[in-house]
Amino acid sequence: MRNVDMAPLYRATVGFDRIADLMDRVLAADVAQPTYPPYNIEKTAENAYRISIAVAGFAADELAVEVKDGALIVAAKKAAEETGRTYLHRGIATRAFERRFALADHVRVTGAAHGDGMLHIDLVREIPEALKPRRIEIARSGPAQTAVETTVEPKALEAAQA
Repeated sequence: MRNVDMAPLYRATVGFDRIADLMDRVLAADVAQPTYPPYNIEKTAENAYRISIAVAGFAADELAVEVKDGALIVAAKKAAEETGRTYLHRGIATRAFERRFALADHVRVTGAAHGDGMLHIDLVREIPEALKPRRIEIARSGPAQTAVETTVEPKALEAAQA
């Protein structure tokens, strides 16, 4: 595993500390990423996204969706196990989980829906007007004038030509 010192990056930049934190998080992450539960991330419009998580076996009240410190946290914990059932094969995993998604700046969670064993979380990116690109008009100015104007008298001009 590599250790990278981000201190020079912090000293040389202003306002890019989230990028350095992201790099720290990626480099420090374990190689074995959790694969449960499976999920999809899709782009539904120009500035809209949807995260779909397979949560078969969980009821809506056993799921929690929270946004905290620029991260979307999805957690699930199964209620008390029912007694009296004997399973010959148990293939539907209903173990507790917590899945974190790092959200970019100006991404907001607009809603979540649970149905057919899927949890759908809708997100939208809202760029503030101050950060949107804007066109700057260039004013036209008159002919360039120098600070010191020199005038040549006609007599001096005739003497120079002779």
